[in-house]
Amino acid sequence: MDRYMNIRGLVIFLSALLLSAAAYADDGWVVSAKGECRDYTGAAAANGTMGILHWKEPFSVRQIVLNNVFELNDRTAVNCAVLGINPFELALTVDGVAPEGYSHWSQSIDMKKAQHNTSFRVADKLEISYSLVALRNLPHTALFKVNVKALDDASVAFEKSVSVPYGYQQPRYSHKEFFADGRRIRLQQTDALTAHGRYDVSAASMFIYDEAAGHYAAKDGKAVLSFDMTSGESVEFCVVGSICTTAEYSDPYSESQRELVYVDRIGVDTVIEGHRRLWERMWESDIIIDGDVQAQKIVRFALYNLYSSCREGTRCSIPPMGLSSQGYNGHIFWDTELWMYPPMLLLNQGIARAMIDYRTDRLVPARRKASDYGYQGLMFPWESDSDGQEATPVWALTGPVEHHVTADVGIAAWNYYLVTKDMHWLRDEGWELLKGIAEFWVSRAERNDDGSYSINGVVGADEYAQNVNDNAFTNASASVALRNAVKAAEICGYDAPQIWNTVAEGLRLHRTSDCVTMEYDGYAGEQIKQADVNLLAYPLGVITEPDQIRRDLSYYEDKIDMVNGPAMTFSIFSIQYARLGDRQKADEMFRRAYEPNIRPPFGVFAETPTSNNPYFMTGAGGLLQAVLFGFGGLSITDQGIIQEKPILPSGWTGLTITGVGPEKRTFVVTR
Repeated sequence: MDRYMNIRGLVIFLSALLLSAAAYADDGWVVSAKGECRDYTGAAAANGTMGILHWKEPFSVRQIVLNNVFELNDRTAVNCAVLGINPFELALTVDGVAPEGYSHWSQSIDMKKAQHNTSFRVADKLEISYSLVALRNLPHTALFKVNVKALDDASVAFEKSVSVPYGYQQPRYSHKEFFADGRRIRLQQTDALTAHGRYDVSAASMFIYDEAAGHYAAKDGKAVLSFDMTSGESVEFCVVGSICTTAEYSDPYSESQRELVYVDRIGVDTVIEGHRRLWERMWESDIIIDGDVQAQKIVRFALYNLYSSCREGTRCSIPPMGLSSQGYNGHIFWDTELWMYPPMLLLNQGIARAMIDYRTDRLVPARRKASDYGYQGLMFPWESDSDGQEATPVWALTGPVEHHVTADVGIAAWNYYLVTKDMHWLRDEGWELLKGIAEFWVSRAERNDDGSYSINGVVGADEYAQNVNDNAFTNASASVALRNAVKAAEICGYDAPQIWNTVAEGLRLHRTSDCVTMEYDGYAGEQIKQADVNLLAYPLGVITEPDQIRRDLSYYEDKIDMVNGPAMTFSIFSIQYARLGDRQKADEMFRRAYEPNIRPPFGVFAETPTSNNPYFMTGAGGLLQAVLFGFGGLSITDQGIIQEKPILPSGWTGLTITGVGPEKRTFVVTR
């Protein structure tokens, strides 16, 4: 109880900071900050291929994270997501001097336009505003669009340089000048090899400006754009940059230049309009909350960040921190299938398909891993890199024995079929995946003398309990995956081996004398990291009796690590209480799922109440599930997506979920 009270105090403190620093616009689309804003956590502008972590200081970029580009990291000793070369380094001088400070600072993130905006004043000389856009229509390209207004006569210069992150080797810097379709192109080019030479990364950038107003010079590897301005005059220019690698292109050096030529030729405004059209199409699938402005902001920001982290058609997935950082080395975990994937499956089947494609593209290494550990079928790694191989640090027991991820992949794949009813996919790709997962669990399970089955020596969803037998979530998820494979076989016209059903029905779940589901054989009430048993009611649907669900909820609620446990547990609690019709508890758990974890000024999501490693996409996925599958009453069933018993939390006057499923249905919940 004392621990919970401490967290409540932290919630109040952080909420006060958030509300004091951020101005919540009434339309629910813009999160903003202004003033001193000493407590600051930046948010990435991302387009599914790269994430640009923008910060408080004018034009600052902390890092650029590349999706699905991995190189061995000597510090972690495993493959790690690569930071991109940053071509957006900008330094400002006024009358030949770097400003000592700035005033009238404000920042905002316009989620509808996927545009990050900053404005500030330099002394009494200049008003500067700019927008950062990671282009959805040009996924390797981003731009800063800058407006400068002179409050007094001033000579203004912007010096553009390139920053190469630590670990790259053999960087080459050059300045290019040529004509394309009669237009002069002046650009900076930097390319370098990743730490161990696996990839060549190339970054190019250029100013796009009115040559009648600005003066351009290139010297010492830098590009300088200057303006002699009179009071009241305004100028506008753009910095556009492209980052390409040999992970996608055989010649990234040339491609990074081509994309800049394209932007220059087509026009900045036209390119931005194309970016906005793609986001308008994505926002046809949205969550609209009436009566609670803060919840609307947090929920939509969660959806915005997930949309920003992946792209249709890429066959890539989403790591726990998305493209905001190298957290967890950028690896793919169960976080993808169990937490982030369900909201995408409902609201953006293109992104959901890319996430499933990531797994079906890696069946060969999954089959090899199963064989290497003495099993049959497909065994997916706990932490997967771009090659689909095990990338867990060797000191972590999760790598060798946290096996439920293989079941999680199978459950996600089956749900993809249930939502899309895509028979071609099921026959051509899904069946091999589901069949291989079933074969793994049959080989992994051990038959007991009484005819039941056990899965021994595992780490479950609760990673505090290591090397245990009959973990509830592992056994239940394996059972569900096996049953799904049986259904898939019937639909595809195959005969499923009887052993699949036998093992599915025989996997043990242990209960205490008080009929509480035990987390594993021998569990005696120890503290747990996150929900494990409680996942059996939702999302697995293995426990369905309301009394049993309540009993398990009540027992495990005070077993959760309130300090270092991740946020998703309370999303699960919220869903189950909502489905039980308990509005008060569902609302309480929903708030606990995000309030301790949001960081000012924008509401960026951290993994735990005490960590500061945002943006935590896994928590965002859990939060969205609480709204969709809890308050919204939606379920994925053999009949597709249905709505059962929605319920609104206190303070909400309405909930509208648009663009659901392939049919783009709308679900409305009112008082």
